[in-house]
Amino acid sequence: MNRVHLEIGRKKVFACSLDWPGWARVDKSEEAALERLMDYEARYRVVADRARVPFQPGEPEVVVSVPGDTSTDFGVPAVVVPGLDLEPLPAADAARQVALMRAAWDLFDEVAGNAPEELRKGPRGGGRDRDRIVSHVVDAERAFARKVDVRHKPYKSVADRDALRQELAATLSSAWQPPSTTAWPPRYALRRIIWHVLDHVWEIEDRR
Repeated sequence: MNRVHLEIGRKKVFACSLDWPGWARVDKSEEAALERLMDYEARYRVVADRARVPFQPGEPEVVVSVPGDTSTDFGVPAVVVPGLDLEPLPAADAARQVALMRAAWDLFDEVAGNAPEELRKGPRGGGRDRDRIVSHVVDAERAFARKVDVRHKPYKSVADRDALRQELAATLSSAWQPPSTTAWPPRYALRRIIWHVLDHVWEIEDRR
């Protein structure tokens, strides 16, 4: 249970698991991206264990390769996969994927809450500190939610953020049948939302 699609840009390639939303890694070639994906198997297992979802993915099976775009080369998996992302999403699978999304949120809150404000800088002195990463993730989440027609005003409190998360989880927990009536179909939305949260979880862990 480890179907993977490759998103191939001019400079970078993403290997993205279709069965485990958010488990996606980028590198400079197809082989390197797949190797990097598997390097993160243990780190993704932390999320699956939190969600109480059995995680025995096995070796990756590349089922489709799609052309990337400028976002791919920037480091963002931005392509909706024709066919695969428009497959029906049964209620049981939707619930499983939303459990992984909730676990990713909980892990992010925990990791950010235990990290120092000032994080280690990158090799050229770059990189956001903790609070800027948290703000970025929160703001992006509101933008992502709009892609599935969940719309909330800018937050004034953690309760506001939690209200959006609750509505977003409820929306994505429902069984879904094509055609898509939102900017993002649910399978892609879950993959993209969870990837963004985990990408910054792992950034904070690596730089604290």
